[in-house]
This record gives sequence, C-alpha cells and structure tokens, in this order.
Amino acid sequence: MTKQSLLRQAERAKCAVSLIVVILLLFVPGTGVADVFKGSYPIRVGATVGMVADIVREVAGDKAEVTDIIGSGVDPHIYSPTRSDVAVLLKSDIIFYSGLLLEGQMADILVKLSRKRPVYAVTELLKTDYLIHDDATDHHDPHVWMDVQGWAKAVDVVTDALSNFDPTNTDHYKKNAEAYQERLNRLDAYAKTAMQSIPDDQRVLVTAHDAFNYLGRAYDIEVVGIQGLSTESEAGLKDINRLVDLLVDRKIPAVFVESSVSDKNVKALIEGAASRGHVVQIGGELFSDAMGPKGTYEGTYEGMIDHNITIIARALGGDAPQKGMQGKLTLD
Repeated sequence: MTKQSLLRQAERAKCAVSLIVVILLLFVPGTGVADVFKGSYPIRVGATVGMVADIVREVAGDKAEVTDIIGSGVDPHIYSPTRSDVAVLLKSDIIFYSGLLLEGQMADILVKLSRKRPVYAVTELLKTDYLIHDDATDHHDPHVWMDVQGWAKAVDVVTDALSNFDPTNTDHYKKNAEAYQERLNRLDAYAKTAMQSIPDDQRVLVTAHDAFNYLGRAYDIEVVGIQGLSTESEAGLKDINRLVDLLVDRKIPAVFVESSVSDKNVKALIEGAASRGHVVQIGGELFSDAMGPKGTYEGTYEGMIDHNITIIARALGGDAPQKGMQGKLTLD
C-alpha cells in the first residue's frame, strides 16, 4: 500500500470516528452542567492526560474512579480519540482536560460533551501574563505542568470543580488538596535546588521539542527544543546545524530524548557534534507530554517531575541523588 493510500485510509478512519461521536452525542440525555451529583459513589471521572488524571485522583481520593484517555508514552498533540475513548467520556459524570490546545484533536468532542455534563480545563485559572506565548504558532505554550507552582493552580481548579459538583464532600476534597499542595511545594523546592547545582556554563537543556519552556523559566535553565511546541512540526537542516554549533561552542555534555517523541533529531545532533570533534551523550529520557508507566512512581506527576529534574541535573554536571528526592526513582 502506498503512503498516499495509507494517509487517505487514516483520514477516513478519523472522519468515521468523528461521525460516530456526533451521532452518539445526539442521543445522550442532557443532565445540565449546573446539576450537583446525585448518583452513587465512586463518581466516574474522565480525564485526557495522565497529569490531569493524577491531580483528580489525589484530590478525590476514594470518592471517584478516574479513567485517563491518553496513556503513558503517547503524544497528546497528535492523538485522535478512538470509539472506546468516546465511550469512556460519554459514561463520565464529570470530565477534566489540560487545555491550551494540548489535546488539539479532541477539542470538538470536549465542546460537544460540555453541553451534557461538566467539563473543565485545569489550566483555566492561569492568567495571560503567566502563560508563555509562542509567536510561531500564535498560541500559548500548553506544557504548564513543567513548572510545579504553575501546575499547582490546576489543583485549585479540580478542587473547586469537585466541590461544586459534589458539595457533600467539599471538606474531603479540600483536605486532600491541601496535603497534595504541601507535597508539591517540597517538589518545587527540590527542583530549584537541583537545577541551581548545575554549573552556569552547562545550564542548557536541549530536547526533542519545546516542552520545557516553563521548566526553564521556573528553574533558571536555558531551554532549546529542536521542534516547536507541537510534535507535528518538523526540524529543518538549518535548525540541526544551528544546534550543533551551540553544542560544540558551549561544550554542552548531554542532550535529552523524550518518552513520547521520536529521537531521530536528537541522534542527528549527536552525530553532527561528533563530526566536529565534540562528544555529546544522551543524558536520559525525559517525560514531556506523558508520564511514566502506570503503577510506577514515574507514572505519577510527582515522580515525573522528580525523574526529569534528577536526570537533567545529573547529566549536566549538577548535584542530585541518583534515586531522586524521595529515593523512589526506578527508571534508568
């Protein structure tokens, strides 16, 4: 089968799923988004990405059963929902998503679902002057979770949403949120300390795409992505050569691959630097648009950030414990 045929087949499949969504939504009874929860526990919660689902699990505790649609190692920028994903969302009592166009191909579905049940973007409290704007796409950078203090605002959104939806358990949600916020404060402090330990001339983070700008601003490290904000963008030869110059001139010791993005461009950087006599190592695999495997410490938001910070600091000459801030890291 030719490449063109495969593309046409993929497009037809995407259109078919979209049509199914529209048809299903037409027959879902409206509950009224202002209604409070009147069902039996646990509340059925649908979430798009793992980082959002993790917040809901922490705040809701045993009051909710949370299902995340986009799993670990999957790129949300280009993810197209399946029929089973739509079924999960249709059965959910309340839905949370990240927002800022992270889940680009799910936008229409989320809008339609918001007419039938409460749907919240967890980034809705972030003000324009906090958000990083990308001139190339004319959109705000959606990777807010890379700044722990910024992502903590999402905890407030989830807490308020659950409290409004299920006011009977408001105290439960607020108590859980306060405990979680304390843990996030400790995580943020660790991130600052570890990143500040990197020598100034090596404080440059080179990754596959621009997912770490909030991390760079929050923890004072220069960030360079080979691709743009979305993984759908392509890196050109000029971009690769420009970054090779950076690596060689500043003697950067390591670059990083990402769990949900192809490593071909990163490998091109390493080969380019080697051809000019400068050895660059792969510092490790970072979690950018998705967390680690379910059931692992890295499969939580805390573990994701702990992993990233620890890997970056150690690879660039900083001081961080091999197993992270809590001694729980398991991935190489």
